[in-house]
Amino acid sequence: MEFVALADFLQYVLAGAGVGFLVGLTGVGGGSLMTPLLILFNYPPHIAIGTDLFYAAGTKAGGIIAHAKQQTINWRVVFTLGAGSIPASIITIFVLKYVFGDIEKYQHILLTSLGIMLMFTAVIILIKDRILKSTSLSAGQSAWVEKHKTILTVSMGVFLGVCVTLSSVGAGAFGAAILMILYPRMSPVTIIGTDIAHAVPLTLIAGLGHMQLGHIDFVLLASLLCGSIPAIFWGSKYSKRVPGNILQPILAMLLLGIGMKYAFF
Repeated sequence: MEFVALADFLQYVLAGAGVGFLVGLTGVGGGSLMTPLLILFNYPPHIAIGTDLFYAAGTKAGGIIAHAKQQTINWRVVFTLGAGSIPASIITIFVLKYVFGDIEKYQHILLTSLGIMLMFTAVIILIKDRILKSTSLSAGQSAWVEKHKTILTVSMGVFLGVCVTLSSVGAGAFGAAILMILYPRMSPVTIIGTDIAHAVPLTLIAGLGHMQLGHIDFVLLASLLCGSIPAIFWGSKYSKRVPGNILQPILAMLLLGIGMKYAFF
């Protein structure tokens, strides 16, 4: 029995290392890779999603410190997004617990949400460069967005809060796409820093909510973090040597296929 437990632990450490390395290498969010992998390992969707939320918070936490030192975080935007996302996440957990109650009644909602967000992530990866080049709006559109920027940001925060809590996916790629569109003058590095600074508290709050529902496997979480934290560093180190324009589309198509399976089948 001890050998089996050790073998499982090493398997999840290697899984965490593999996902961490790919995250560092390609910049693709860990949630979109880790949650489907855990389901592939026969973990129920609610355990995979809940555990991955804590995993995401742990792996991204160091990014806040790094970006804060570089002053590449727009804290006003972080708090505006959070004003929508954090309450939305808490309300989503409340609904799951008190409206649906039994996991069997909302398991399909989690799986369908995961599939939809994986497809969204795949599309964003494929058109990210196009979004960057086409964020210029007409004078009238720019004035309208500027006038309603706060309410639009809060609304997008609500959307992220619900979707991330239900699927563990979207705080990275989808959040960054929202910032690119609403804040076209924001530099790419500030978009990344701001997105990370918002993603960590969101995934942590959502993870704590799933913990209240009993959806966290802490042994699994520790195993994944043991492998992923050092692997992200090595992946980032080698990212300049690997053509992202090849790996990212491959991962995007993989995520699109998995997303379609969970959403429609």
